[in-house]
Amino acid sequence: MSFDRSRAALSAASLAAIALTLAACGQAKGGPGGGMGPGGPTPVGVVVAKTEPVTLTSELTGRTSAYLVSEVRPQVGGIVKARLFQEGGYVRAGQPLYQIDPATFQAAYNSAAAGLAQAQATATAAKLKADRYKELVAINAVSKQDNDDAQAASLQAVANVAAQKAALESARINLGWTRVVSPISGRIGKSSVTPGALVTASQATALATVQDLSKIYVDLTQSSAEMLKLQAALNSGQLGRSGSAQVTLKLEDGSTYPIAGRLEFSDVTVDPTTGSVGLRATFDNPNGVLLPGMYVRAVLGKGVASDGMLIPQAAVSRDPKGNATVMVVGAKGAAEPRQIVTTQTVGDKWLVTSGLKPGDQVIVEGLQKVRPGAPVKPAVITAPAPAAQ
Repeated sequence: MSFDRSRAALSAASLAAIALTLAACGQAKGGPGGGMGPGGPTPVGVVVAKTEPVTLTSELTGRTSAYLVSEVRPQVGGIVKARLFQEGGYVRAGQPLYQIDPATFQAAYNSAAAGLAQAQATATAAKLKADRYKELVAINAVSKQDNDDAQAASLQAVANVAAQKAALESARINLGWTRVVSPISGRIGKSSVTPGALVTASQATALATVQDLSKIYVDLTQSSAEMLKLQAALNSGQLGRSGSAQVTLKLEDGSTYPIAGRLEFSDVTVDPTTGSVGLRATFDNPNGVLLPGMYVRAVLGKGVASDGMLIPQAAVSRDPKGNATVMVVGAKGAAEPRQIVTTQTVGDKWLVTSGLKPGDQVIVEGLQKVRPGAPVKPAVITAPAPAAQ
């Protein structure tokens, strides 16, 4: 019995010795986990900083509005006899939209026409009398006073003819206004009146609204502070002018409008309540995709940074003071923190204006495994395809 206990104790001691030996060998090879020793460099992925021309853009929000808008109102009063268009359809300039009862205006036109005929007849008689008196006064057959009266009556009759012509033209215009036509070509909205409704001249409520949607305005706002910064950068030579006024539009669903627009003008005053300046861009709208009132985002080119430096956003962190910092590979192959200055994002990268120089190796992958001053083993990673700017 004692022999069995001794053999069991000897076996346990042997196993413990073997385990200690194996553990010591493992630590001698590379430390815990069998990896690199504590002084060995840590593999990291880096990108090499370089300068290149970078087109800078800004994204502004805005609303769409119709290229042309016409509110249709009656020029004369009366009862609407008929509506001559389909709501929501396309109408042409000059196309009849409503018919107002023309009876009273037709009667006024006929009366003016009769008055003109009467005035013309009177003018003819007055002219004949004036011509006769002109001959008779030459032989003293009539007095000069009678001749003067005849000449004046003839001129008065001519003036009366002109007045009657004007009255007839006015009556003709009023009669024509009983047929309300479209001032412009475009899409017409719903009608605010139905046949049988009474309308008045130049009433406040429009009968309908016609909008030309072949083109669309996009009204944008930009802060005056941003505009001043941009102007200062252009004047100092930090940015070159892009030479393009094209604008790209992003719709409410996140898609990009396939047709580029053009910046038309910038407002000349700053809104005192918002501190912003109004901008307007024009877009062709052949398929009617853009409708008035849509919320959109417009991407405008600000300029070109000839010596721009872009680094991935994943490489940038912030210190407790909020300053942007990156880890770079130092001259001795050790990780070295570097404070940088960034101005804006371009796609998935930051635009760096100071703190880096061409050729610096910026650590992008493996940042969580390195500490300042620790040796690293850099490997240049292939940059992905540049994002749309």
